[in-house]
Amino acid sequence: MGTTTLLGCCSFSWRCNQKIIASDGHGNWISRTRACCSDENICDGVLKRRTALVSGVSLISSAVLGFSGGAGQGLAAVKQGLLAGRVPGLSEPDVQGWRTYRRPDEKSGGHGVGWSPIIPYSFSVPPQWEEVPVSIADLGGTEIDLRFANSKQGRLFVIVAPVLRFADNLGDDAKLELIGPPDKVISAFGPEVIGENVEGKVLSMDVAQHSGRTYYQFELEPPHVIITATAAGNRLYLFSVTANGLQWKRNYKDLKKIADSFRVV
Repeated sequence: MGTTTLLGCCSFSWRCNQKIIASDGHGNWISRTRACCSDENICDGVLKRRTALVSGVSLISSAVLGFSGGAGQGLAAVKQGLLAGRVPGLSEPDVQGWRTYRRPDEKSGGHGVGWSPIIPYSFSVPPQWEEVPVSIADLGGTEIDLRFANSKQGRLFVIVAPVLRFADNLGDDAKLELIGPPDKVISAFGPEVIGENVEGKVLSMDVAQHSGRTYYQFELEPPHVIITATAAGNRLYLFSVTANGLQWKRNYKDLKKIADSFRVV
């Protein structure tokens, strides 16, 4: 494949023809003549067009990379571009190897124009639990904000849903008690977590207060799942910890500890 080199011929002292001697790759030498610019104005026009093209590419590159406002703003633009993906939020492990996840303030997410940022939440997980990608095909659809899993112990996910789906008079500082009592909440939202009616599956219901916020917790079977619910801002939070039968039997203590650790910050 040939290579073309662009030269501004007017920058040299000659403006007439150039003789070029090149090999055809088979030991033969070929001589040919190439015309240069014979008119200085034409050459100047070519150079100006090339300069404009290079300048345009440079401006586009700067705009894309965010460098037009200096190095600091450029890094900020790159950082902003990363927010749409998964943002690490795990702490260093404690003495038992457990780590605490806190939803990063910078993480993207929301429900469109007019919605306030999602209030961060936190929970703890044992060693070897890691964040996994969220799919809109999952139960809970686009309202699943986060998923974690361990192939030998179980999995969890967090649903963050607008309270306007359930009531239009809760304002921007919703209270779980105003959404309804525990039996109403699990009947309304349980199917979003397990994909079926929860009637006859609820083994226990508990109510707890942490830092002035009310939490409902439900244990269901089948499937094996612990659901913790609360409300904050204009959203309802559903924290689900689940596992298959063998995992549930072997790891119930840790799974319950994960469920009990959920808090909206």
